[in-house]
Amino acid sequence: MTGPPDDDSADRVDGERPDDAPPESDRGSPGDRRPVADGGFGDESMEPNEPRISFYGGKWASTVPIAFFILWAIVQSGVLGIGDTNGLVIGALVGTILGMFLVRGDWKTYADTIFEGMTQRVAATAIVAWLWAGMFAETLQVGGFVEGLIFAADALSVGASTFPAAAFVLCGLLATGIGTGYGATVAFVTLFFPAGVLIGANPVLLFAAILSGAVFGDNLAPVSDTTIVSAVTQDADIGGVVASRFKYAILAAVPAFVAYLIMGSVLSGASLEGAAALRETATAPGLVHLISMGVVIATAVAGRHIVEAISWGLIVAVAFNLAFGLSSVADILVFTTTDPTPATALPFVQVGETAGVGGSLYSGAIGFFPLIVLTLLIVAMAQIMIRGGGFAAIQEFLLDSVATNVRRAELTMVLGTATINGMITINTAAEIAIAPYIARIGEKFNINGYRRANILDANTSALGYIFPWAGGVLVGYQVMVGPGGLGEQYGPEMVVNPVEVVPYVFHGWFLVIVFLLAAITGFGREYIPDRISEEVSRA
Repeated sequence: MTGPPDDDSADRVDGERPDDAPPESDRGSPGDRRPVADGGFGDESMEPNEPRISFYGGKWASTVPIAFFILWAIVQSGVLGIGDTNGLVIGALVGTILGMFLVRGDWKTYADTIFEGMTQRVAATAIVAWLWAGMFAETLQVGGFVEGLIFAADALSVGASTFPAAAFVLCGLLATGIGTGYGATVAFVTLFFPAGVLIGANPVLLFAAILSGAVFGDNLAPVSDTTIVSAVTQDADIGGVVASRFKYAILAAVPAFVAYLIMGSVLSGASLEGAAALRETATAPGLVHLISMGVVIATAVAGRHIVEAISWGLIVAVAFNLAFGLSSVADILVFTTTDPTPATALPFVQVGETAGVGGSLYSGAIGFFPLIVLTLLIVAMAQIMIRGGGFAAIQEFLLDSVATNVRRAELTMVLGTATINGMITINTAAEIAIAPYIARIGEKFNINGYRRANILDANTSALGYIFPWAGGVLVGYQVMVGPGGLGEQYGPEMVVNPVEVVPYVFHGWFLVIVFLLAAITGFGREYIPDRISEEVSRA
């Protein structure tokens, strides 16, 4: 199906519709389209009588809390070089309080919106992934998996220069299999990151490579939240979306892999005291946990919920640790009491100077508590912006003033998604917030749902692991600095400031560039009559 000729045909690639292609209403529709919620993250936000917040200064004033937080994060992380999650929590709290003083009338609606945001499912999904993945990764670590990886790297001659590239590929495969880039980041920073740094890989580059792998999996995994949300909100079937976005993912992944190989040879590694001795004493038994990771991947690919998949992997990991003597019961869970009692005869109870709870299950979960609080506050600030009309103001400006033809429409879809992701750093939450705008502008210019879903998902997946205050970056950083984290175990060389990693998340940057070029050149562009989603055609 070809559009009418126009004066700018010389600027179009073969098969591209003209920039003034008629809207879908003039060209026919493949069927009734599902409505897209506008104004919130969850089903509850679809109610028509939802209260709105009125601000002094109008709708744009609703952006003050989250804008203040971003400014705080830039100063803290970028200017002062402080990657402290607790500091970001304070910035989010202060920003939320500042917004309250701009509210017209009663503050009750504002306060209720904070709670409304904090109870959204998107925040709970990220939190659950962190907690389960943290317990699983720590249990593998006390079971000697890091030492096993060092042994395997030496045996296979995987040196310091090639380790980042290998980590990128392997993390990408894990994230694609289990459907959560956050979970893959936790596992790889806990396990592969220390192994690579001890071998001699550059810590900043290796952390960035792991984040790039998480981007790849989050973007491509059929069971990823971002994949599902991008498909459903754009009236596209998940299978078709995944198949259609593979070409974009590979175009970004191949140069990213090459870049990690090159930079791995250029950037020098850290010098850790005792690293050589640890490499010499590294043994193979911990590699049995490759089976534990395989259980998680196989269970997730079979369609089980990620919580169930990681739970089965955790059960297998605990069984292997105890059966093969890789760790003691106390390494996994221990209660420390100050007074000797008959209960101290139990393998998970011991006497110490300070009472408390410990072990891999405890340390794997507790390290994420500051990040959990920050996540809840970020989603709450985003909800304030939605309820106050800030999102609507941004979307209307882009829709009416910028997106005047197909090429500009796709560019604003790419850049608008990137902008929102810079503000809402939990990628699924950002995706849900911007999805109605992507649907509206796409349908205005008759852009196919597959194309819209790919633009939406690629940018939220990529930038969710690049910015220093992004959830994907902070979850890896928290593994390094949390209680019992890598910094405590191995030394400060194992801690990477989030701002340092920004230039090296190659797959994330390349994925954004691919879609910018695709929007400009029309590469991969499809219109609704070109291909109808199977789910839509069956409706």
